[in-house]
Amino acid sequence: MTLLFPSPGFDEAVASVCHGTASEEQAAALNALLLSDAAARDEYLFRIALHSRLASDPDLFVPAVPAPDPAILDFPAAGREVRNRRRQSGFALAAGLALVLGLAGWWILGATASRRGPGRAVAVLNRTVNARWNPSDPPPRLGAPLEPRLLRLESGLAQVVFQNGARVVLEGPAELRLVSAAEAVCTSGRLTAEVPRQARGFRVTAPHLDVTDLGTAFGLNVAGGRSEVHVFQGRVQYRPEPVAPGTDLEEGNAAIVEDGAPPRLVPSDRSGFEPLFDLQALSVAAEARRYDGWRAAARKLDQDRSLRVHFDFEHGTPNDWRLPNVASRNAETAFATIVGSQWREGRWSTKPALEFRGVGDRVRFALPGTLGSVTLAAWVRVQALDREINSLFMSDGFEPGTLHWIVRDDGVLGLTVVGPGRDHQILASPPVLTPDRLGSWMHVAVVVDGPGRRAVHYVDGRPVSRHALRIAPPYAVGTAELGNWNAVGFPGDDPFLVRNLNGLMDEFCLFSRPLGPDEIRALHADGHPQAESADLR
Repeated sequence: MTLLFPSPGFDEAVASVCHGTASEEQAAALNALLLSDAAARDEYLFRIALHSRLASDPDLFVPAVPAPDPAILDFPAAGREVRNRRRQSGFALAAGLALVLGLAGWWILGATASRRGPGRAVAVLNRTVNARWNPSDPPPRLGAPLEPRLLRLESGLAQVVFQNGARVVLEGPAELRLVSAAEAVCTSGRLTAEVPRQARGFRVTAPHLDVTDLGTAFGLNVAGGRSEVHVFQGRVQYRPEPVAPGTDLEEGNAAIVEDGAPPRLVPSDRSGFEPLFDLQALSVAAEARRYDGWRAAARKLDQDRSLRVHFDFEHGTPNDWRLPNVASRNAETAFATIVGSQWREGRWSTKPALEFRGVGDRVRFALPGTLGSVTLAAWVRVQALDREINSLFMSDGFEPGTLHWIVRDDGVLGLTVVGPGRDHQILASPPVLTPDRLGSWMHVAVVVDGPGRRAVHYVDGRPVSRHALRIAPPYAVGTAELGNWNAVGFPGDDPFLVRNLNGLMDEFCLFSRPLGPDEIRALHADGHPQAESADLR
């Protein structure tokens, strides 16, 4: 048998490899083709990677023989058994061919690199006030690493910290292109830069002006064909053109360069940059307003009779091992027990959150009775995905009707709904907790609509996946944990059962009804620490 590329025979052979049905003749012919045709190798690897990615969504594939879906690997024994069968059948041949080609190392390296985080990050957006970004660009996320890119700030203030330590504050409208960890280009707008000794040599270029810091604080104003540099502390070296000789500019002086004219020296003027120097105070005031707004919204939310559990993490003290349930209907669950977790700064500097780090850290509570529908929502800041399964909320063991809400190590959100006997259904989102989101606050929610037989995963107020729900109510919480799992009924020495979260949680809600999309958006908008990022309604 001989295969050509491209051809229907090639398509069929690769599909057979993906689904574990390739014959020995197909495998031998495909192997021979891949050894001799680079284009066929590229296409083969692309299709195998695509199949692997699509297979992580259980709703896209219906197995011929009903079996527990291993997408989230939540059922310990059954999950591992099915996972091993699929690896032996569906991907063993693909991996074998890749090894023959000497490409397995590349494949593994690529998969590992995708979880490392941005390798080219040059800066971090660490503070904003009333910031509005150009809507045609992907908005930068607060606290997330920034790779080389163009930042277009339409209004407000934003502080960017470069990896060499330089701090730049932009006032919109402004455009700043991040070039490297020590260089940026300002094409319009105003900025101030504070450059510590270890960041000396930080460079900002503008039309007709190239500024290199020599350990200083300076301001840059670019408008039309005019560029100004004002030195407030220390000194800079500037050039009207990249090839021109550099000239030192001392503290208290400024240089103005206009189209075609030589530089003009004038005294520096701090008054035009005052809002930029007030960023800290303005940010604190804006944060206080957001915090007060969330508290008002939370008090109103607590009157919702369907809100069965609301941990707002509002009144944490180092010696307090109890976490109050502030929902108005809290007779069943007055408080939760904090085990190991420590109090840390939360979404706002004046609000606490609980940190989960060690394998013993957890919050335990109990909610008796059954539920016809469930909505779970939480503010979390995941520091790392250390485990194959990282717990958000999980009922103890696998009692019928219980729920397990987790994040997989590749950023997939998952919910396991346990049915009678060993029956269960796993509902997996696409990968949403990408490496650039680690270390940043995000709002996650999942709605389980029992009568409607559907479930929806949400991230930051937006739906990321929808699923048909096979297992009918009633559902139950029983005894459950935040940030960890009590694997009651299973061997305690199996490392697969270690599912502690590495991160922080700032708020957790459990409703006994399916919240609608507008209500989920409101939870995110009311609770986001930055107003400009929260206005989704």
